[in-house]
Amino acid sequence: MATLAPSIPTSPSSRSWLWEFLKEELAPYPGRFYLVARMVTAATLVMIICMTFKTPYGAYGGVYALILSRESLGDTADAVKTIAIGFVFGAAYAMLGALLVVGDPMLRLMWVIGTLFVIFYAMSALSNYTAAARFGYLVVITIPLWDQHISGELKVESTLWAVWTITVASAIGLLIELAFKNLTRTDELMESIAERLASVEELLTLYADGRPVDEAAKASITGLALAGMSRLRRMLNHGAYAPHYGEQMGALVALVGRVVDIAANLAQFTFQIAAEDRERMRKLAKRIAIIRENLVRGSAPPAMDPVGERETSSGVPLLLEMERTVALIPDVFTGSASLDAFAPSPTAHSRPKTWFVPDALSNSEHIKFALRGCLAGSLCYIIYNAIDWTGLSTAVTTCLLTALTTVGSSRQKQVLRFAGALVGGVLIGFGAQVYILPYLDSITGFTLLFLAVTIPAAWIITSGPRLSYFGIQVAVAFYLINLQEFKAQTSLSLARDRVAGILLGLFMMWLAFDQLWGSSAVVEMKRTFISSLRLLAQLVREPSPGKPRDVIERSYSLRETINSQFDKTRAQADAVLFEFGPSRPQDLALRGRIVSWQARLRTLFLARIALWKYRFQLPGFEVPEAVHTAQQEFDERVAQDIDNLADRLEGKSPKGQVDVAEAADRLEQTIRASSSPGDRLETLLSLSRTTESLIESLDRE
Repeated sequence: MATLAPSIPTSPSSRSWLWEFLKEELAPYPGRFYLVARMVTAATLVMIICMTFKTPYGAYGGVYALILSRESLGDTADAVKTIAIGFVFGAAYAMLGALLVVGDPMLRLMWVIGTLFVIFYAMSALSNYTAAARFGYLVVITIPLWDQHISGELKVESTLWAVWTITVASAIGLLIELAFKNLTRTDELMESIAERLASVEELLTLYADGRPVDEAAKASITGLALAGMSRLRRMLNHGAYAPHYGEQMGALVALVGRVVDIAANLAQFTFQIAAEDRERMRKLAKRIAIIRENLVRGSAPPAMDPVGERETSSGVPLLLEMERTVALIPDVFTGSASLDAFAPSPTAHSRPKTWFVPDALSNSEHIKFALRGCLAGSLCYIIYNAIDWTGLSTAVTTCLLTALTTVGSSRQKQVLRFAGALVGGVLIGFGAQVYILPYLDSITGFTLLFLAVTIPAAWIITSGPRLSYFGIQVAVAFYLINLQEFKAQTSLSLARDRVAGILLGLFMMWLAFDQLWGSSAVVEMKRTFISSLRLLAQLVREPSPGKPRDVIERSYSLRETINSQFDKTRAQADAVLFEFGPSRPQDLALRGRIVSWQARLRTLFLARIALWKYRFQLPGFEVPEAVHTAQQEFDERVAQDIDNLADRLEGKSPKGQVDVAEAADRLEQTIRASSSPGDRLETLLSLSRTTESLIESLDRE
């Protein structure tokens, strides 16, 4: 039996906690230097151009050039397009609104309040959050401009300069991406997945050979775990992938992420490992190597023997969890001989996307979110105008940038924004104005100062979600002080006003979001996960009666909604880490379970998509009538069992016991009794047994 001895402090109040936290977040990981180099190069070029040609709004151009870089060229191109469209619409809206309310202060106030409501509603209800946020940002930063007592011509000119500067900065960022892209031509998504599997494989091999886990191996797996899988999910979401391939890779990303998380936890302990456990680790490392090699070649991993019940007696519980998770990976590709069969094709046409999320008009949460954001922003606007302190206008921007749908995630951004503003505005900004800028008299000297601030900020931005927003705010605060004009700032009032505005905005956000219709992240996580279960049960019962075209459209829409719910659950799970209180231990325990369950739920989702083809009797998936009837009975029991799981999580009594195994046995008997089972029915049976295994594992937990 293996024994566990924690090798890190377990008390959250340990003095070394902050140091350990920063060391983990700031540790290098594969690809981080490359990404930071692209970000810093783009931001520096924009700064030089803006300072040389005296382009207004250089601070905002520098910020967008800095944060534009993505993990793939397609992502960056999409981001540039979204930014340009969002800002053009924002500028048009701001100028049109100003013309309609010119000369009437009360009408202007009503327009600002109404506009804030529209912005926050769009951020919640539009399917493209980035476009809504960019539209809102342009409008918000130009609201103080249109309140100034200057000529209308100058107001329009300044608004257009804002659009031009940020659009050009975004284009420069895209050109930098193109330049760096020519240096490497690889499948970044698959390469990132293979990299994570190789790191886990290396860790297991060290344990299996009885060698100590060195700091390099531990830092590698820990860094990958902290980086998370959000970047891979963004690459997948923005890639031109065929629907089925995208769903398969989504499940693969979730499972690989779970394996990395388990391995990172495993690396924090010291082991006295029994001989049988070493052999199991060696076997698991070989399984991972086979999976990785097949994925790199572009072929589906071969099916593997399931984890035996006799192996559940291990003294290393994390090992069993990893074995079960790795065993699920080949199931994702059941029925696929090659991943190339689902790869994107130049002539493939994606399903047209809608402007709004499916429940934009029916879900009252969108209205509540808009009302809260509008209330916070409007109070800030009224206050800084009432006391005639226009320098506090950053309060409204703070409301926009920190407004998220839960207390945990909103509070996270508020804290990081305030801390970043203090460091970037007060510490670095004030310090540079007092001790450095008086001695600089050329663009070369200022560029060195700019690099000294931008490089650390970019490094922090590329850390995990717990710290990255802090780096953005450091850069934003410094840029707003030193890039807004084409000379060294000699007044400290700008940094003072910015920090004071942030304080005002954070206070109003606390009132609106924490006190009005407050919703904790753990509650939202649980609610969203239960919704995923209900929707999955509905998918299992599909296809419902109706015209073939309507049935297919309904099924596709349901699949998209389930995928969206999976992403929302993961986002809420990340936000739980930033909520504190007496229930925090229980909340974190629930979070861990839901993250584990969701990885299996994604595999179940993929299996159900494949089984749907048999239920609908698509060409090439026809089965005998007796098998079709047995499959319908099996699916109904699976759906009932999933509904029971949702009932349990809601605290309700399940609607009777459901024997899924009995229905699976009956389906297998029917298939065996068929005159010619063939590969088609064997695949149907394999998918059904996978479904049964996943349902039983969820039932047990």
